[in-house]
This record gives sequence, structure tokens and C-alpha cells, in this order.
Amino acid sequence: MPSRRLNSSVGVPGWVVIVAIIGAGFVLLPLVAMVTRVNWSEFIPLITSESSVAALLLSLRTSVVATALCVILGVPMAIVLARTEFWGQKILRSLVLLPLVLPPVVGGIALLYTFGRRGLLGQTFEMLGVTIAFSTTAVILAQTFVALPFLVLSLEGALRTVGTRYEAVGATLGGRPTTVLRRITMPLVLPALISGAVLSFARALGEFGATLTFAGSLQGVTRTLPLEIYLQRETDPDAAVALSLVLVVVAVIVVGLAHRAGEFTGLRGGASS
Repeated sequence: MPSRRLNSSVGVPGWVVIVAIIGAGFVLLPLVAMVTRVNWSEFIPLITSESSVAALLLSLRTSVVATALCVILGVPMAIVLARTEFWGQKILRSLVLLPLVLPPVVGGIALLYTFGRRGLLGQTFEMLGVTIAFSTTAVILAQTFVALPFLVLSLEGALRTVGTRYEAVGATLGGRPTTVLRRITMPLVLPALISGAVLSFARALGEFGATLTFAGSLQGVTRTLPLEIYLQRETDPDAAVALSLVLVVVAVIVVGLAHRAGEFTGLRGGASS
């Protein structure tokens, strides 16, 4: 409580407030403009059509799986980058974060030449009777490719911030590396892990370019909600706007729930310490 009073008493320059308001308006006004264009009389039929529901469910399923893959792959990557030193570490970090700046279409092309039928690994999978490109698996891989850096970046930063003193104490008390990681390191950075997972989910949910390039647009198989919105924009603008609003609402709900979970985790961690 005292810290809140202290923070609220710190003065903020007026020009900072003005620029902040302009920035908030830049983000919020397009959303307001979109809401004003929604055909509310046909909203429910537009978002409950067969193609719309299939696209939404597919997006949710693949985004959840992609987020799980981001956690499984991203946590070890972040730990290695934050807790070890080796030759070429900076280069590796740059390559891991490369999807953040790459155009998604480029990422889709890279995945296609890796897992496609004539790709680097795709030929081996084809010999085993497994086809990845232009399948639901391709959607998940595309989403994971573009979303993974968000989790790695969030978690690595948190690991560097908390330092290693608690881990060192645990090691001196006889804790094995895995025990120290499970009982000390991960609880300390759990809020960052949750935040990174949410960012990854949101990025996966909105993925478009890599998915279209690597997975195509087959209804019920690879046509996610962003692809459905793009197609509907050409044929039925009202449906595109309605589905866009649904996507915004889902994203807001997810981020809100994650923020509450992060606050709860932080409060629980503070109480336990």
C-alpha cells in the first residue's frame, strides 16, 4: 500500500500525458471506427455461419497447441540464453528472435522449403507417409514459428532481471539443477512465463501471412479466422467487420484473464516470500 501512494504522488510532465493520450487515441480510434461499421442487425447470423464458426474454432485449437509448443520449446531456449555463455550466443539469440522482424510471408516460405513435400525435411516425412504442408499441422507450425520469440524474449528478460542469487543458495543447500529450476527459478519468473505465453497465443491467433503461404486456405482444415476475414472482405464486408470484432473481443478476454492470473501469481509470490 505505501508503494502505491508513493507511485501516485510522483509527478508526470504534462507533455508526457498529452503524448500518451495521442498514443491511446491512435490505438483506440480505429477500433471505435470498426465498431461503428458493424451491422448489428445481422451480427449474430454473420458470426454464426458455418464457415465463420469453423474458422474460429480452428484458430482457437491451433493457437492453444502452438502456445503449448512455444512453452515447451521456449522455456529451455530462454534458460540457455540467460544462464549460459558460449561462443556465438549473440548470433543465436538474433536468429531465435528473427521471426519478430521477418515478414510472415518470408517465414511461410522458409517453412515450406523445410517441411514441404520437396523441402529439407519434408522429403523424409513424405517417405514415411506424413504430409505436413497445407494441413492443420502446418497451421500450428506456422503459428509457433512466429509466436515463439515472444515467449523467449519475455522469459529471458525476466531470468536476467531476477539474477542467480536464489539459485546459488539452492545449489549450496544441495539442490540438484533440475530441483533448483523447478522449485526456485520457475516460480520466480512465473508471471513472465504467463505473460509470454499470452503474447504467443495472441500472436498465433492473429497469424496470417505464414499460415497462408505454408498451409493454404482450406475450410475446416487450414482456414483460420484471419484468413476467413481476409476472404470475406472481398465478398462480404459486413461479415469481415463482424468477424474482426469477434477476434478483437477474444484477444481482449485472453489478455485480461492473463493479466489477472499474473497479478494473482505476483501477489501469491509476494506473500510466500
